[in-house]
Amino acid sequence: MSNQSEAAAVSGKAPTSDGGGEWDEQLFARIVKIVAIAFSLFHLYTGATGPIYVMFQRSVHLGFALFLTFALYPASTKGPRSKLFILDAAFICLSIAVTVYSIAGFDGMVQRQGLPNLLDLAFGGIAILLVMEASRRVMGLQITIIVAAFLAYALLGQYVPGFFGHRPFSFSREIGYQYMTTEGLFGIPLGVSATFVIIFIIFGAFMHKTGMGKLFLDISMAVAGHFSGGPAKVAVISSCLMGMMSGSTVANVVTTGSFTIPLMKRIGYTPVFAAGVETVASTGGMFMPPVMGAAAFVMAEFLGISYMQVALMAFIPAFLYYFAILCQVHLRAKKMNLKGLPKSELPNPWTVLKSRGYLLIPILVLIYFLLQDYSPMRVGFYAIVATVALGVLLGKGEDRLTLRSFLDACEEAGKTAVTVAVACTASGIIVGVVTMTGLGLKFAMLIYEISQGILILTLLITMLVCLMLGMGVPVTASYIIVATIAAPVLIKLGIIAPAAHLFVCYFAVLADVTPPVCIAAFAAAGLAQSDPMKTGFTAWKLALAGFIVPFLFCYNSSLLGLGSPQEVIMAVVTAALGVVSLSVAVERYLLANLKIYHSIVLLGAAFALLIPEIVTDLIGLGLLGLIVLQQLWQRSGRRSQLQTTNNHNRSL
Repeated sequence: MSNQSEAAAVSGKAPTSDGGGEWDEQLFARIVKIVAIAFSLFHLYTGATGPIYVMFQRSVHLGFALFLTFALYPASTKGPRSKLFILDAAFICLSIAVTVYSIAGFDGMVQRQGLPNLLDLAFGGIAILLVMEASRRVMGLQITIIVAAFLAYALLGQYVPGFFGHRPFSFSREIGYQYMTTEGLFGIPLGVSATFVIIFIIFGAFMHKTGMGKLFLDISMAVAGHFSGGPAKVAVISSCLMGMMSGSTVANVVTTGSFTIPLMKRIGYTPVFAAGVETVASTGGMFMPPVMGAAAFVMAEFLGISYMQVALMAFIPAFLYYFAILCQVHLRAKKMNLKGLPKSELPNPWTVLKSRGYLLIPILVLIYFLLQDYSPMRVGFYAIVATVALGVLLGKGEDRLTLRSFLDACEEAGKTAVTVAVACTASGIIVGVVTMTGLGLKFAMLIYEISQGILILTLLITMLVCLMLGMGVPVTASYIIVATIAAPVLIKLGIIAPAAHLFVCYFAVLADVTPPVCIAAFAAAGLAQSDPMKTGFTAWKLALAGFIVPFLFCYNSSLLGLGSPQEVIMAVVTAALGVVSLSVAVERYLLANLKIYHSIVLLGAAFALLIPEIVTDLIGLGLLGLIVLQQLWQRSGRRSQLQTTNNHNRSL
């Protein structure tokens, strides 16, 4: 997306043009502002009262998203906006017409299912084209091409020879299935966006307005800023806290990275390493409970379990991911002899908590109601109410919530929700084609044939598919696609369903740090003024534990918190030691610099500890112990040599 489009999306104003007058631009900006606020207010209302019937809720949600897409994201940055606006206005009018028809004509469409009339076909075709154009503007051409390919497959797959061919489907059958049922365009992905995801986006916007982001940064600075390599640890902690609430890797990078990256560079980290740390820390927020990203809500719907169950199972893998990052930044700081920030420059933790600790109450409210098994939509609404009440009653200065800042938060949330809504709708079209044609089952059979039913090969193939589909595609969309076509084969091979879906989700997220299309790394590189590709490879290396942990919980469900307490504790302890071994091997430093063969031994120790077997755990502990003893011996030898040298100098 161009800088001009980004500016428009943030400000709500049409980009300046040669032909448009200032009054027109201001009027346009006001209309967009009102629509974005109405978008949020509608979902606050349904959050309080419960969702309206399915088709109404999802149609209104999609209608708002399409309106804002065509208002905020120009069709092209070339040419005067005044001329392009005519096309955008036409798309906006069509979006309204499609929304009204799907709501007003829903009862008739239900009665005509399987036999769409001419109006059904016309509005259904327009709706699909609008979603494809919206996805092109918001997410780029890649996802639009994927959607078009799936739609073409539904129509022309009867001519595909062999395994991937399917029975004929007419144009009217495809449009009817996509537009007149809740299996395609208005399927589960859009339903999740219209209920759970939007309410947490609104919650995040209100948290931002009440100063929660600054609180997270101050707490992180107070806790970790003075340690060796402190700013990098601050980046990890604050990005984790912010990421688990924001659910967007790039937004998290920009929010926290603008503060943490300069601090990391200041104490001696290279720009590439500083940007890499911020990239991996921000990315992990997508699978860090309690909020995680939009994909987690979709996962709960796919699995038919509560969102809280998904969050609880995701906690240990997410902990191991962040523990690995902290290990690596600490070892790098020790290796480079980097110090922390002076305590005089750091906030006092008790002062921070006394002045703004009340802002943590909404998070406690959120966790409490999730544990009580309330629906995520209702939980999010209660958390918003708590945030608004505290912002009005206790907020100070710019963090005090006024009517203006309340409306600003609603506007910000409405605009932010556009990306997720469009991604979910486009994904719904793909899911509709997969279920209608049976492609998911065929793809699962193909993976099974290639891997010959060998679990590790199946996992590796699925990982590669996730990473390829996730490059440049929003996490939610890539997760939905791969969960539909690849997760079933993992389940068929004996992996429990939550582990299979979390495996897919992890690699959909980690595509954002995987070169060559690592969008989170590119965002961080821009802030650090570092080489984007080098930043991507550095981030990939820092996230290495994240590429291994999903394989572990597929083999050992104890890492998902399933099993007896003893099994879970044992699995976590050995996995944590494995992560330490891996970090030391990657950084080639423990108490002193390591030789290459030391790193090879430590890699062996890491994999042995990560494998959930008593024998391999003992082997891993033995190998790790050997390296630790060697390092201690080396250190004691250096001290003895230094003491001898000092004594000799004194005698002279």
